[in-house]
Amino acid sequence: MPTTRTQRRELRELADSVRGPVLGPGDGGYDEARRVWNGAVDRRPAAIARCTGTADVVAAVSFARREGLLTAVRGGGHNVAGNAVCDDGLVVDLSLMRGVRVDPEQRTARAQGGTTWGEFDRETQLFSLATTGGIVSTTGIAGLTLGGGIGWLGRSYGTTCDNLLSADVVTADGETVRASRDDNPDLFWGLRGGGGNFGVVTSFEYRLHEVGPMVLAGAVFHPLSRARDVLEFFREITETAPEQLSLVVSFPAAPTAPFLPPEVHGTRVAALGVCHCGSVEDAEAAVSPLRAFGPPLADVIQPTPYTAVQTMFDARFPHGRHNYWKSSYLRELTDEAIDVLVDHVARTPSAETTSYVWHLGGAYTRPPENTAFGHRDVLFDFAALAGWLEPDRADEHIGWTRDFWSAMRPHATSGVYVNNLGAEGDDRARAAYQPEIYNRLARLKRKYDPDNFFRLNQNIRPPA
Repeated sequence: MPTTRTQRRELRELADSVRGPVLGPGDGGYDEARRVWNGAVDRRPAAIARCTGTADVVAAVSFARREGLLTAVRGGGHNVAGNAVCDDGLVVDLSLMRGVRVDPEQRTARAQGGTTWGEFDRETQLFSLATTGGIVSTTGIAGLTLGGGIGWLGRSYGTTCDNLLSADVVTADGETVRASRDDNPDLFWGLRGGGGNFGVVTSFEYRLHEVGPMVLAGAVFHPLSRARDVLEFFREITETAPEQLSLVVSFPAAPTAPFLPPEVHGTRVAALGVCHCGSVEDAEAAVSPLRAFGPPLADVIQPTPYTAVQTMFDARFPHGRHNYWKSSYLRELTDEAIDVLVDHVARTPSAETTSYVWHLGGAYTRPPENTAFGHRDVLFDFAALAGWLEPDRADEHIGWTRDFWSAMRPHATSGVYVNNLGAEGDDRARAAYQPEIYNRLARLKRKYDPDNFFRLNQNIRPPA
């Protein structure tokens, strides 16, 4: 925290070199700027540089390097580990950098590093175009893309990083470089799945696809007493699901909504979430088995604006709530795994806590070229997502999450989706990649960040 005369002078030097505001403790807006999505994270940086462009990012990185400051990079600030903010260091805050430019003829879009998926989708859907994006609209494009990117369009068009065409990067030495197939292709490979280990990405260029403006999407709700039947049906339907159909089974507390019977409001339910990005005829045929399975408590699958689909889970993951996650990949959904799911879902500790199994496959397994995103052969992503409002209930929720994850481990692979990781240490970060990919990423880290300046992430340490 800046208290000495020297520290105040140094921060004035930073403020003079950055066009955006530089906030410190006691400044108006500081407390708001230091908050991130996960309310369990409460850190107080020495300064927050709210960058307005690449020149600001260069100035902030150069200053932090010169002064030896621990440095966090904030895009959307949505990461459950809270790596977007740090104690006593500098936050390079991109949240004011939200410009999006769409080229409808080339079907591409370029967006600045502080853009959220809701903002990105709003611009691209003007032209009925989209790319695989996050399932919560307030998620930043930066973190999701750099960690891979699983979303509703992934079975049709691959991960978010599969659709990345180029990126502008500020490296640890304050240099600006472009990464693409033709420019710094080694860095381009690492950015697509390697997390925020190699620099600050100030803009992303994406390939877009014809999607929307309306898609068939929604959910079918069933009572929790049928959780086993729902999971077995989910396993069966995913075996033959067309690639345009994305499915997830989750176990939320039933919302207070008119489409659900009042007696189930607030109780735990089993929900089959769905999005089909193809024609209406194909979509209706694909979801007909979901409609026939039951009878359900409610069927709210209907033609929906794609931008609305991208907000379907927003209410489940509000800003400021306390969160703790554990996750693993599954190659198959075995009877034994279903037993564990049914048992632990029944003991979910709060209405804010949920869990899910997300169906992968399809285009996830067929990247257009080699990328750093690992474990493409798995079929499901499992996550236990604890959320709570009362700080004194942290131990209860963390305990449930760890117990659930531990019970699933015998039925899971050793791998994990890097964007689902909390503050779990180097071994779990390593588990996000096959050994050959991790070793290549480590060599790339040594080239672009040999001192591990960018270490507030799912860190890949440079080899000695």
